[in-house]
Amino acid sequence: MISKEKTMIALNRMYEMFPDAHCELNYDTPFQLVVAVALSAQATDVSVNKATPGLFAAFPTPEALAAAPIEDIIEKIRTIGLYRMKAKNIKACAEQILERFGGEVPQTREELVTLPGVGRKTANVVLGEAFGIPAFAVDTHVERIAKRLRICKLDANVSEVEATLMKKVPKELWVKTHHTMIFFGRYHCTARAPKCDVCPLLDMCQEGKTRMKKK
Repeated sequence: MISKEKTMIALNRMYEMFPDAHCELNYDTPFQLVVAVALSAQATDVSVNKATPGLFAAFPTPEALAAAPIEDIIEKIRTIGLYRMKAKNIKACAEQILERFGGEVPQTREELVTLPGVGRKTANVVLGEAFGIPAFAVDTHVERIAKRLRICKLDANVSEVEATLMKKVPKELWVKTHHTMIFFGRYHCTARAPKCDVCPLLDMCQEGKTRMKKK
């Protein structure tokens, strides 16, 4: 693995490439963010953003979504993968936010992950994005970049990737780094066709150098 110092050199180059990296899911409230992130599992942000305007217009609050017939919810998110299961989860999530948290999205990871459809990644996104609480959400892009640059071990699981990044990146940069690594992975170091030939990190990326030799 590369050192903490080299990790920050790599990240600073990413910050320069994507100075405006941000959450690309559309939402107006913490509750809507919870729903949007839950819907984004195994789906693209683009597909979620196409469905949520209609969903949030019809059911903007936990009260409205909890009271909605499941078929009406399904109809609003039918274009998203796994829509039946996700419809059940977000309805149950809304119900539990009302019953257990007085209609307010909880602000601790421990409470968030008890909600239907909310895993650790979703909880971390909500903490950092909605509440400004330092958290490091690891999605497929973050995991891929961390492994390609050898910031973490190649065989690390998601929890280990998160723990390694939290050790190597200052706490105040966790949320910024999460967004930046996602942009870097989504728009530059893509899964199938990374832009190694024009990458400012190529000199410190063993995987990139190997790929270039094969060209």
